[in-house]
Amino acid sequence: MNESQKYAIVDIETTGHSPANGDRMIQIAIVIMQDWQVVKTYTKFIHPGKKIPLFIQDLTNITDDDVKDALPFEAYADYIYELLQDTVFVAHNTDFDLAFLQAEFTRAGLSKWHGKKMDTVELAKILFPMSLSYKLGDLASDLKIPLESAHRADDDALATAYLLKSCWEELLTLPLVTLEQLHKRSFRLRSNLAQLFFDALVLKRSKVSIDIDHVFFNKLAIRKMAPTPKNGDEIVPYPQTTDDKLLLLQKAIPNFEVRPQQFKMMDSIYEKLNAKEEHVIEASTGIGKTLGYLVPAIFYAKQTNQKIGISTYTSHLLDQLLQNEIPVLEQMLGQRIKVALLKGMNHYVDLEKFEKQLKSLDESYDETFTILQTLIWVAKTETGDLNELNVSGGGQLLLDKIRKTALPKTTMPLYDFYSRAIQNSRQADIVVTNHAMLLSDLVRHEQIFNSFGGFIIDEAHQFIQAAINQDEKIFSYTNWKYLFGQIGNYEDEGLYYKLCKVAYKKHITNQQTLKQVEKRFKQMVQGFDEAIALLYNDVKKHPKNALKQQKMSLFLTELALPQEAFEKVASLVQQWLDAAKSLHAQFLHDVNELAPEHHYLLEQWQYWMDEFTIKLSEWDDVFLRHEDHYSCWLELDKRSLPGSIQLFKKPVDVTEMIGKLFAPIREKNAVIWTSGTLTVPNNERFITNQLGIDASIAIEKLQADPSYYAGAQVYIVEDMPDIQTVSQSDYIEEVANAITHAVRMTEGRSFVLFTSQEMLRQTVDLINESELLSEYMLFAQGVTGGSRMRLLKSFQKFNHSVLFGTNSFWEGVDVPGDGLATVIVVRLPFSAPEEPSFKARSEHLQKQGMNAFAELALPEAVLRFKQGFGRLIRSSQDRGAFIVLDRRIETKSYGEQFIESLPPISIQKLPLHSMVQQLGNWYNER
Repeated sequence: MNESQKYAIVDIETTGHSPANGDRMIQIAIVIMQDWQVVKTYTKFIHPGKKIPLFIQDLTNITDDDVKDALPFEAYADYIYELLQDTVFVAHNTDFDLAFLQAEFTRAGLSKWHGKKMDTVELAKILFPMSLSYKLGDLASDLKIPLESAHRADDDALATAYLLKSCWEELLTLPLVTLEQLHKRSFRLRSNLAQLFFDALVLKRSKVSIDIDHVFFNKLAIRKMAPTPKNGDEIVPYPQTTDDKLLLLQKAIPNFEVRPQQFKMMDSIYEKLNAKEEHVIEASTGIGKTLGYLVPAIFYAKQTNQKIGISTYTSHLLDQLLQNEIPVLEQMLGQRIKVALLKGMNHYVDLEKFEKQLKSLDESYDETFTILQTLIWVAKTETGDLNELNVSGGGQLLLDKIRKTALPKTTMPLYDFYSRAIQNSRQADIVVTNHAMLLSDLVRHEQIFNSFGGFIIDEAHQFIQAAINQDEKIFSYTNWKYLFGQIGNYEDEGLYYKLCKVAYKKHITNQQTLKQVEKRFKQMVQGFDEAIALLYNDVKKHPKNALKQQKMSLFLTELALPQEAFEKVASLVQQWLDAAKSLHAQFLHDVNELAPEHHYLLEQWQYWMDEFTIKLSEWDDVFLRHEDHYSCWLELDKRSLPGSIQLFKKPVDVTEMIGKLFAPIREKNAVIWTSGTLTVPNNERFITNQLGIDASIAIEKLQADPSYYAGAQVYIVEDMPDIQTVSQSDYIEEVANAITHAVRMTEGRSFVLFTSQEMLRQTVDLINESELLSEYMLFAQGVTGGSRMRLLKSFQKFNHSVLFGTNSFWEGVDVPGDGLATVIVVRLPFSAPEEPSFKARSEHLQKQGMNAFAELALPEAVLRFKQGFGRLIRSSQDRGAFIVLDRRIETKSYGEQFIESLPPISIQKLPLHSMVQQLGNWYNER
């Protein structure tokens, strides 16, 4: 045992990330922990010898005043160095804290510190693989660890110490077989976690106990299936009156306020479910839409003993339903609700594939790390949904190898999570799924949803995009090259080389078969490269290639496709597959004589043959099948060729497809379509027509009480220049000026929404050059690194921050409370006319004699505009300003439709200087 080990948990705050560039420490804290108890703490402010940058002050709340009486690091270096002796150095990201500290020791004339290190980021990622974030503040919140002031070294160091202790306690809860597997692979990690895992393993072995929470599949411990709640609960009548509903809701929401439109929604849905009729409800923000459909759904399900399917588009809403809303419903009813989450098969782990993956002896760091995460996850997960795992990009490649792609050999759900999900759905009152699963299941041979009593389609406007995505085909040059790299030639020492070594050693097959596989492989790669070269030569001849822009998109109909070369590739891929299958079959004759690691190689060979079969089908779809109701285009970046080449094939109209999918459901069940944005002025049925909903079915519109929007203010800046009459650089200068004034007046917390990535970049560059927002943190999509969600989290972390975003930020982004003060709309959100998907749909409408602007461009833009406003007011307590900089809302006849799409709120049309003054007056009233 090694429990008496001393740990030095360290956190530092600095003026920046690079001591080599002059950044210095401003605070250090060290917590000494022994026997899992804090035995000593040490903290000091440190004078950096320079001013602390404003954004660091904003982040840490450490000001120049805090450090003015502090000494430089050299004054504390000897004591700190001595304090770290005979300890394990622990930090939440040791690569930063230890490296910075080592540089400071060197600068102070001391030798580098030597010892073991443990990174609690690495440790927490392994032990809590389902956490959404591994930032210290988020982990502390999840684990109920006190953390009063994040980004202050003393509080952060103490929180990290308690995080380390929580990790130790979590290790002790793991099954013995899981701990054994963890320890076996832990020596490949970047920090010294092996000793910690070994200590837990020794302690676990010393305490013999019976594990009643898991079943065991070879060396895997799997969480037992949760028992299904029993029937027999009292069936209570649906709450017909306002008082009945109020009494019901107050059981779970003590301060519940009556919202008449929410109650109206409940009654409407309950009536349509019983009548088995189709219905459409547009429920604005503030209605309480989710409870508005869940309450009638559960009463109907309980009373009729028929399950209700609820389909959403985003995983965020799926999680919200299961984690927030269903428990509220259970509290209201005083009984358990049988609810099941059901996704497509490839969302679930295949435990047989994972167990075989454990036999691999040749792993990258990312693969090892992901295996450790997955080992713990399978012992914890109740669903087996791989989306629960928070893994790196490299880790995703491993998860793709262990996804379920075929029905299990046995339908027993003991060891198969997909079978568990199916069984749960058959016994459930409510089945929660996503649009993609619903779309794919309706064309299955054995349907899962055909026994349902009704469907509620939330985020209904997104069902169109889900249908497009479902029928989308994509060719990626880099994906094909990745596949080629996995097989390799003999000299590449890839999978083919490894199979050759086994074959020669075991005398499994003759050299002729092996040579045939390699010959076919080389021919396949050569044919592929030649076809892509011909394709790119056509691109170079196109007039667009002479333009200055680096990124290009071209419809395949604009190119003289080398059809014979594409057909040749398909033939060569099939020839290689035939040879590869022959090699595989010869191996199988001697399969009993192979070692486990050789079995694994054979399984990998089968996996990549399957992947090539899928890729061959994609190649045929994109290059060799030309269908009228699809558009197909090429996208590339001239700076990275041929690696950037991608081809997309999408349907231009999915109305008929959706109609066919829902025809059998409409015959016997209710279908309720609902969303916050289903209509636009002057084109009320824009969405419902695309969904194939009959024109006789009315759209019920439910609007929140005007008081809900009392905190909102809309400003239209009427003296912005017309982009048609000034140069783009002049226009961007005016936009930057307006943004700067608005942001400074509201002290940040602003979204700035663009429709063009290029205009966003140029505007951000100009604002940075002016330094007028130098004290603000600026985050820009496509400029600042990171995903959309990472940008959003970074934005929320700072009090004075601005987030510049394009299309994906117009919808589905929630910043509750006072985290968002202003939404600035730079341009009305029309799709770019040359965007391939939009252009293809426009041409499709024009061929039918329709006006593409009135029937597509305008309604889409108005819907996005409504969604953009929806980012601002998320509760009746929210306050926010919605600022429109695009003059077209005033000068064009269609501008009125954008204004009409907003709720009934105050709208002021003012010149910029007056708007800024009014904005300041309004903001200071808070």
